[in-house]
Amino acid sequence: MSAQKILLVDDEQDILDLVKYNLEKEDFEVQTCNNGKEAIDLALKFQPDLILLDVMMPRMDGMETCMQIRENKQLENVLIAFLTARGEDYSQIAGFDAGADDYITKPIKPRVLISRVKALLRRKEAGENIGSPKALKGISIDKERYVVLKDGEEMTLPKKEFELLSLLTSQPGRVFTRESILSNVWGNDVIVGDRTIDVHISKLREKLGDSFFKTVKGVGYKFEE
Repeated sequence: MSAQKILLVDDEQDILDLVKYNLEKEDFEVQTCNNGKEAIDLALKFQPDLILLDVMMPRMDGMETCMQIRENKQLENVLIAFLTARGEDYSQIAGFDAGADDYITKPIKPRVLISRVKALLRRKEAGENIGSPKALKGISIDKERYVVLKDGEEMTLPKKEFELLSLLTSQPGRVFTRESILSNVWGNDVIVGDRTIDVHISKLREKLGDSFFKTVKGVGYKFEE
């Protein structure tokens, strides 16, 4: 089995060296670069399984880099995790809205970082057993292409919005608790702001229609056809 590939992007060389050393000890194949522009070019050549991405960088910041990667069909299956000293709730929400799969704040102990990386990659492997497009009233969800069709119009959602929609539509009418949504969409190892789910639901309502998404006060959300 070939080694899983990780691309590290940070403008601090000591961070690159430390994280690369610890990942390579776990038999990951690692490449590094120090700005967003170079990250996109290198990702296209390297085709990593995961990109660990700083936010504050020269030439192109991490948020813009993440959004451009998410728009690139050649990189649609790559995982992206921010690894940054920016720990504010609004920064985390912006990171997930840009398409990140995880948001990890520095400083972090190497063993904890390795655990987070392995958890992310396990979720990716578990998600690769994809079924055929799921059809609902007025909406079709194609999990293979990460595309949603609403009334015949095709739209591409940011990854977390798509995964949240896929979860809620997997059992229409069922109420998913906030804890269940966090566990299934963001993973137990991920710490996100309290309003992250609400923000993502709000964006789905704007794009697909308010009537599909019902709030169960104090519990969570459900999808109704």
